[in-house]
Amino acid sequence: MLTFGLGTGGTPAAAAVACPSGVESDFNGDGARDTVVADPEATVGGVARGGEVHVVYGGGKGTVTLSQALDNVPGGPEVNDRFGSSLAVYDADLDGCSDLVIGTPYEDLGTVPDAGVVQLFYGSTAGLNAGSKAVKEFYQGADQALNGGPEAEDWLGYAVAAGKTSAGQPYLLIGVPGESVGTVEDAGAIHYVAGTAQTATMTHQDTEIGGAVTGVAEVDDRFGSTLAATPTHFAVGAPGEALGTTPFAGGVGLFTHTLTSGYPKPTGGLGQDQDTIGGAEEVGDQFGAALAMVPYRASGATSTTESLLAVGTPGEDLSTTTDAGAVQVFRLTAAGAHSEIMWIDQNTADVDQESEAGDFFGKRLAAVNTSPNATSTAATTRLAIGVPGEESSEEHAEKGGVQIVPLVGAPGASDGWIDPGYGIPGIPAPRQLAGLSLAATPSLLYVGMPYGPAEGRAVHGFPWNVASGGAPTVTLKPGEGGLPATGTAFGTTVR
Repeated sequence: MLTFGLGTGGTPAAAAVACPSGVESDFNGDGARDTVVADPEATVGGVARGGEVHVVYGGGKGTVTLSQALDNVPGGPEVNDRFGSSLAVYDADLDGCSDLVIGTPYEDLGTVPDAGVVQLFYGSTAGLNAGSKAVKEFYQGADQALNGGPEAEDWLGYAVAAGKTSAGQPYLLIGVPGESVGTVEDAGAIHYVAGTAQTATMTHQDTEIGGAVTGVAEVDDRFGSTLAATPTHFAVGAPGEALGTTPFAGGVGLFTHTLTSGYPKPTGGLGQDQDTIGGAEEVGDQFGAALAMVPYRASGATSTTESLLAVGTPGEDLSTTTDAGAVQVFRLTAAGAHSEIMWIDQNTADVDQESEAGDFFGKRLAAVNTSPNATSTAATTRLAIGVPGEESSEEHAEKGGVQIVPLVGAPGASDGWIDPGYGIPGIPAPRQLAGLSLAATPSLLYVGMPYGPAEGRAVHGFPWNVASGGAPTVTLKPGEGGLPATGTAFGTTVR
C-alpha cells in the first residue's frame, strides 16, 4: 500500500505539466474526471463514525483516502464527527486543478458540540492535498473565516455547494441549518464565500444587506439545510419553514450571485402558499428538502442566463396517499423571476411506478445539463429523483428506487426507473433505501447504495439515458480497484 502524505491508496495519478482548465472534478490536472465517495459512518483509528472520504482518480490512476486522522489534516477524528457528510467540488484558487470541499457538520469545536466545520482540500499536479497549499478550514468564531460564533448543534457544513459564477469567480456556499438568529433557535443561515480572496458573509431570513431575504427567521425553519446553484443563481432550502400556522410546510429562498458588500442578492422565494405554485401547504410537506439546479437556455436564446430548479417535497400527500412525495420544477430568469413549469409525481401520465404511502418521492435530487451552451432539450436536461421509501413487496419494505425524467417536456415521455435487482446490482432487501444517495456528472448519474446487505454496498454510475432496469457502466466497491475493503456506509455521499 502506498502512502504519500495525504492518504492511502494505489498508484498515484501521474503529475500533469499544468492543471488544465475546463475539466470538472480533476484534482490532479491530468485531464480526466475524478470521483469522490464518502463514508461518514466509517470507523477511523478506532473512532466510531469519525468518517472518511475516498478519491478515485480517473483513468485507473489510483485512489486516496482522506480523514481527520492524517497528519496534514487539521483536527482529529471524534465519535460522531461524520467527516464527509457533505461534498462539493470547485476551483477555489483558479489554478485549473479542482479542489474538494468536505463538510463535517457534527464536529465539536472545543466544548461546543456539533458546531460543524468545512475543510477545503486543494488539488495540484501532484494530487489532492499533495501540493504546497495546506487544508483551509471554515468555521465560526472570533478572528475565523466565517461570521458568528460556534453554537451547539449549528451543524455548519450540513450542506455545501460550489462553482464558478458567470463572471468567472469561484464561490462556496455553506449551510448552517442549526444557526440561531438572535433568540430564534434553528432558524438557519448560509455563508457565501466569494472569489479567490474567500471573503465570507452570513445571510439568514432576517438579513437586509443586498436586499430583503424572503420570509422571517422562525424556530425550526432550518434555512440552509439544502443548497443548489448554477453560474447565475442559487437556491436555499428551508424545509422546516412554517407557512402561516402550518409547521414544516417548507420553503425555498432564491438568489443571484450579484454581491452588495459581499452579500448575495435575494430575488424572492417559493412556497406552496403562493397562488402561482401548485399544491397546498400541509404539515410535514418539507418543500425544499431536496434541491437540484441546472443552467437553462430557451429556444432562440443566444446565451445561457437562466436556470431550471427542481424542488423536492417528500412529505407531499397525494389525495389520501400520505407522504407519497412530489417534485416541482421552476424556470428562473436572468433577473431571478420564477415560474413553475412542471409537477412530477408517480401518478403523472406515463411515469413509471405508482404513488404509495411513505414513498417519499423527491427525498433526494440530482440533475444535469449535458449541453449548457446549446438550446435545452429533454435529451440534454435530466433529473434523477430518489424514492427511498419505495417497496415492491412487503418482503422488501423501503427497498427504494430512482426515477429519471426529462426536465424539458412531458416527464413520462422519456423516463426510466431503476431499483435494487432491476438495474441496480444486488439482491432486493428491506431498508436498502435506494435513492437516498445521488450525484450528477455530465456523463453519469451516480447512485450510492450504503445500506442493505454488505455485498450490495457500492456506488454505481448509470448513463443518463438509461432505460428502465438498465445496467450501470461503472461500479465502485469497497475492496476493489484500490479502495479499502473496510467501511460502514460507503457511498452515503458522492461527488
